[in-house]
Amino acid sequence: MSERHLAVNEIFGPTFQGEGVHLGKPCMFLRLAGCNLSCRWCDTPYAWDWTRYDKSQEVSRLTVDEVGQRIREGEGTGIRHLVISGGEPMLQQRTLPTLIESLRSHGWTTEMETAGTISPESMTLVDHFTVSPKLVNSGDPEARRYHPEVLERFNTAPSRCFKFVVEKPEDFDEIDLLVSRHQLHPVIIMPEGVDGAVLNTRLKELAAATLMRNYSLTTRLHVLLYGNQRAV
Repeated sequence: MSERHLAVNEIFGPTFQGEGVHLGKPCMFLRLAGCNLSCRWCDTPYAWDWTRYDKSQEVSRLTVDEVGQRIREGEGTGIRHLVISGGEPMLQQRTLPTLIESLRSHGWTTEMETAGTISPESMTLVDHFTVSPKLVNSGDPEARRYHPEVLERFNTAPSRCFKFVVEKPEDFDEIDLLVSRHQLHPVIIMPEGVDGAVLNTRLKELAAATLMRNYSLTTRLHVLLYGNQRAV
């Protein structure tokens, strides 16, 4: 992939950031294609799983200028915030600075959602990193999903959080170990699920344990609003 092109799965918005510290914030979304993991519960397999989805239909090779123009279509609504997700967007981190700096020159802020397996070349690549280390519940082997030195580097970013996808209260043992070992902060707990009823049930199951640890708790607003739909 040329440093002047991005492998894009989808660009959409205006919408809301559905998770984490910016939950509810109006934004545009850039979903990049490709991933170095294969989480069993991934809700965006169409961005990377070419055994199940047609790569020729799911991936567009767009210039940075083309991507920027499509993102800036949201400006008519007053939006100036971009969420970069995937897949794993850090796979294309060398191409992104040109796009991000162009948007910044027009008053945009940016955040990135990453699994924390690829070290950032710049700690200010985006205005905020949401790092989501994968647990045993992802189904990925530890050697692929856990890179201690990368987590510790992200933990020095000026603006970051560590968001863990949780299926059951027993997952907290693993989270607590990672948080303690690497002094991760701040920590956000998010229930796994693409159904509103499942999310609400799990939120209630996880609330007490989250409070006890002084972690934050997030729902998945986009799922509650739109269900398991794409590009919303």
